[in-house]
Amino acid sequence: MTTAKNNSQYFQDIRHLHLMLAPIMLLPLLLTTITGTVYQIVDLAGKKDEFHWLLHWHKGDFGILNLEVIYPFLNALGLLVLLFTGIFMWLRLQRTFKKQST
Repeated sequence: MTTAKNNSQYFQDIRHLHLMLAPIMLLPLLLTTITGTVYQIVDLAGKKDEFHWLLHWHKGDFGILNLEVIYPFLNALGLLVLLFTGIFMWLRLQRTFKKQST
């Protein structure tokens, strides 16, 4: 009984971590994706000199707040945590469906 209770609490902790981190990571990941894509399009069009500021934002340089040193690592860490917690929740859901169908 205690093992089932501990597993349930562990699952709730994983789910809570995922739910708390997802909204926090939304803006940096969207910003990185959009600025990287737009900069690539601008570069292909041959106008990258006019939009060099996009590359600064992509790297985490926001003017007064310069996070270039840690921004990629924070993005990667946040994305990895979301990936692992999401996969864990998905696998747990798959096991639950298999138990119910048998």
